[in-house]
Amino acid sequence: MRKKNDKLNEENKETRLLNTAFKLFTEKGIKDTSIQEIVDNADVGKGTFYLYFKDKYEIRDVLIAKKSHKLFNDALSALREDNISALSEQVIFIVNYVIDELKNNQLLLKFISKNLSWGIYNKTVNKIYENSENEENGIYQLFLKGIEENNIKLKNPDVTLFMIIELVSSTCFNSILYNEPLPIDEYKPYLFEIIEKLINS
Repeated sequence: MRKKNDKLNEENKETRLLNTAFKLFTEKGIKDTSIQEIVDNADVGKGTFYLYFKDKYEIRDVLIAKKSHKLFNDALSALREDNISALSEQVIFIVNYVIDELKNNQLLLKFISKNLSWGIYNKTVNKIYENSENEENGIYQLFLKGIEENNIKLKNPDVTLFMIIELVSSTCFNSILYNEPLPIDEYKPYLFEIIEKLINS
């Protein structure tokens, strides 16, 4: 019983550190947030911080990866409630969901910045979700399954998916925050057309 409580306590400390760091980073910025502030606000010792993270930039990277991973998983959950079978339409549904979430939460958008692909390709987050049910049903697996089921010939599916996410991440950041090259709702049709071409070319 004690081992179970110790494990829960450790998870609780890590979660407190992550939640506190996210709050401070989004309020003050990473540069102006110290490790001491994070541990004081999370009510843990400085040594505990270093058990999990080597510095504040590593905790930032883990947070970006976890937040973007959650965005994709939420989008996949929403997709399962719709009856969409074509792969390009599924990917566009997910992209649209993620864009709308970021549009409605610009603090999260600024924090993730242009690193949306970390939720799928970051090694740290992949270790966290390794062999989990979420990973088995993630966007990467959906993409591979869709290619097979729809008999789509892609030279390198991994690269195609990476390109789609990077395209969404970098261009939507500017579109949502600065309306460049267009406000996001006007920009979406152009983006979706390119995604469709990348998948169905």
